Amino acid sequence: MNKRIARGLLAATIAAIATIGVTAAQQQDNVITRLADGTRVVNTKTLAPEVRGFQGPTPLKIYIKAGKIEKVEALPNKETPKYFARVKMQLLKKYQGMKATRAAKAKLDGVTGATLSSNAVKENMRRGLDYYKRHK
Repeated sequence: MNKRIARGLLAATIAAIATIGVTAAQQQDNVITRLADGTRVVNTKTLAPEVRGFQGPTPLKIYIKAGKIEKVEALPNKETPKYFARVKMQLLKKYQGMKATRAAKAKLDGVTGATLSSNAVKENMRRGLDYYKRHK
């Protein structure tokens, strides 16, 4: 009798863990991660791998809370550091504080001397924000 109860408890525990795992999987995918404070983090690495700057892909992490962009973080890339630093300082900062819906349609100027990198960042932003809109 005790073995039956133990097996039943074990089965119930496994079922509960499986349910928690499914719920966690629903809360995260390869593109959007939901943080405990309600922030959504959109990662464009798998969303837009073909979006290329001068030297290759320029993936981003876009942090969105309550419909506004908190920050945009450039992920590792092969762009020329000197020029990409300018993109980070001049272009990525412009998105902070914008509503996600407005930022998705924003026509921001690129950085002089880093046109391809700027265009890639803007396309990553557009795709990331479109994905957020559909999956928030």
